[in-house]
Amino acid sequence: MTTLRLPVADRRLEDYRVKNGPLDVGRGARANTACRIAYSAVHVVADPRADNDPWLDAALDWDKTIAFREYIWDLGLGVAEAMDTAQRGMGVDWKTALELIRRSLAAAKRRPDALIASGVGTDHLLLDAGFTVDDVIAAYEDQIEAVEAMGGRLVLMASRALAKAAQSPDDYLRVYDRVLSQVREPVIIHWLGKMFDPALAGYWGSPDHGEAMETALAIIAANPTKVDGVKISLLSKEKEIAMRRRLPAGVRMYTGDDFNYAELIAGDEQGHSDALLGIFDAIAPAASAALGKLSDGDEVGFHAFLAPTVPLSRHIFKAPTRFYKTGVVFLAYLNGLQDHFTMIGGQQSARSIVHLAELFRLADAARVLRDPELAATRMRQVLAVAGVS
Repeated sequence: MTTLRLPVADRRLEDYRVKNGPLDVGRGARANTACRIAYSAVHVVADPRADNDPWLDAALDWDKTIAFREYIWDLGLGVAEAMDTAQRGMGVDWKTALELIRRSLAAAKRRPDALIASGVGTDHLLLDAGFTVDDVIAAYEDQIEAVEAMGGRLVLMASRALAKAAQSPDDYLRVYDRVLSQVREPVIIHWLGKMFDPALAGYWGSPDHGEAMETALAIIAANPTKVDGVKISLLSKEKEIAMRRRLPAGVRMYTGDDFNYAELIAGDEQGHSDALLGIFDAIAPAASAALGKLSDGDEVGFHAFLAPTVPLSRHIFKAPTRFYKTGVVFLAYLNGLQDHFTMIGGQQSARSIVHLAELFRLADAARVLRDPELAATRMRQVLAVAGVS
């Protein structure tokens, strides 16, 4: 097996020998139509040849971006489009996101089994401008109308503008009641914690997650036929389980917990979570194989595939969690799913070379390197750029 010299935290270099080959996915998630619904929140591929200002302008490689979605669908997973993993509001603006959604929906229509839901929000409102709660409602309506006109299903994303404009939980109740009353199909409501986006601190009108949960549950209880499910991203299995057990019948919990997803998807005697996860972008083959096992009633096999990915995920999503996209894109580069390690907004620089070296080790341990020799070659190239030889 290949050996590399990888940096560690105290500035030393250590020899590391690649230990594992790629996973055998087998039947994978294609056999899993009744077991769990599983979406991968997917990243976008930047165009490294664009003559632009990367910190200011988003230039996408559309062919590679859509090809990655085809890869996810081939593995039997759903695509959650234009969300935070796609750097939504963090380099990708609404105009770019709408084009991304249009192209992804067109690709999905060519595949009768493709599952896709697209994020809508209020990110075309300028946060440094004056606006009201009514402006937030209108912004949601604009994006919903645009995506529904293309036949898209919706993920109702948390709104930075609402977090800024709302004065109390009643403002959240008013906004969501108004918006949900108009949607054509049931939506997925997204509760994204401040560790993912500091601008969403105090969402639902309280910094206390217990109080915030009461408001979210009240909104869902008032609109159960309009809500397919709720995605909760607080990195707390206890809070997710507590909310899951209180959801109305027929409303799903989509785990967004990239620390504890394996046990939350497996569930307990009182229920389970479905999935809408950024980490499924990075570990798609393992997720597919694990869900295939679970659909066969093989929980031991499910954990055998998924449990080794949890240390990798916890590393990718470590604080500052909002920089997790760097690790996701880096793994796509190592795996040959894109030809470069360049990101929108230059966010390939958001993690250190030591962080990326540990990611490589953990990806090997999780058996999610599709071609270990290619991955090692590309790891060496990144190390060289960082001055590590």
